[in-house]
Amino acid sequence: MKIAVLSRGPRLYSTKRLCQAAEERGHQARVYDTLKFSIGLASGEPLIYYCGKPLPEPDAVIPRIGTSITFFGTSVVRQFQQMGVYCANSAHGIQNTRDKLRALQTLSKYDLGIAESFFVRNEKDILTAIEKVGGAPVIIKLLEGTQGRGVILAETQKVAEAIIEAMHGANLNVMVQKFVAESKGRDVRAFVVGDRVVAAMRRVAAGQGFRSNIHRGGTAEPIDLDPDYEQTAVRSAQILGLQVAGVDMLEGADGPQVIEVNSSPGLEGIETCTGLDVAGEIIDHVAQMVRFPELDIRERLTVSKGFGVAEISVAEGSPLVGKTIRECGLRDEDISVLTLERQGKTIANPLSTRELEADDKLLCFGRLERLRDWIPDRRAKKRRRNK
Repeated sequence: MKIAVLSRGPRLYSTKRLCQAAEERGHQARVYDTLKFSIGLASGEPLIYYCGKPLPEPDAVIPRIGTSITFFGTSVVRQFQQMGVYCANSAHGIQNTRDKLRALQTLSKYDLGIAESFFVRNEKDILTAIEKVGGAPVIIKLLEGTQGRGVILAETQKVAEAIIEAMHGANLNVMVQKFVAESKGRDVRAFVVGDRVVAAMRRVAAGQGFRSNIHRGGTAEPIDLDPDYEQTAVRSAQILGLQVAGVDMLEGADGPQVIEVNSSPGLEGIETCTGLDVAGEIIDHVAQMVRFPELDIRERLTVSKGFGVAEISVAEGSPLVGKTIRECGLRDEDISVLTLERQGKTIANPLSTRELEADDKLLCFGRLERLRDWIPDRRAKKRRRNK
């Protein structure tokens, strides 16, 4: 198998380890500088060039796209996807994580723990935002920051207001985040590959600091994750469309709270800390996916006129409660149930004999005109009151 590693740093630990792990498994790996690609657009024939010459098509691509080249880097990844080359992380998934606000907005729809956050631009709303996340002290986070940079702990309300106003004055986007006292100076990094956590560590800030990033002088220790933390990490990566991800979580009193998801997580810290071959896990996963690639269902549906995917919610008191999937009559209307989500867990391809419970969610595929009959009028839904 020929693997293209997209990286501007061929001497970086992560890049070298991916190539080493690939070669140990009998694959060919080559590092390509992302900025040396060019993209050719023609009807029915997406092309890509490297240093001005046509690139022999690899079997797989592992993107290591830096934040400073996100736009161009994801364009290159997207071009490989259009050519039918498997990419360990898609352009869409990478873009989802580069904006911290966008990532948390996406995750907030689902029933998993995230750090309570607020995003404001009007100075008059700053005080309200601080109060909504529990008051000072609060975390002020620059949306474009990485490796702990652009993260500030404001001990008092006045300090928080002054910092936010100053950042707004510099035309910077910031987010106000709840300070989880019981997790001060510590967080958990779970390394997700595919549908499982392959390694995890707890990072501890240096001295009296609160930023636990190893790049900021923090230390790390290997840990075995509780099932709740493991499930939260995997679901977060899947929701954001990632196959390879570093999911950072705080250890709150009520369980895991996701604070950030990284689409190009470094390997040095996690491998040094745990002694595990994380690079090898990535290569093994890539090899499996090349043999059995996933399809982007959104693109496929655009050419299937009249068909689509929809989520059917089973509300408390619904006549569907207590019935099996077969008894519901979905199949009689040519509607297939792809997954059933129950209490935060996803059951793929559920049996037709499975009974439905209140608050179940069914992801279904079928004719849109039939699916619409199963979706309640949005105006009839009860709206949650703002806190």
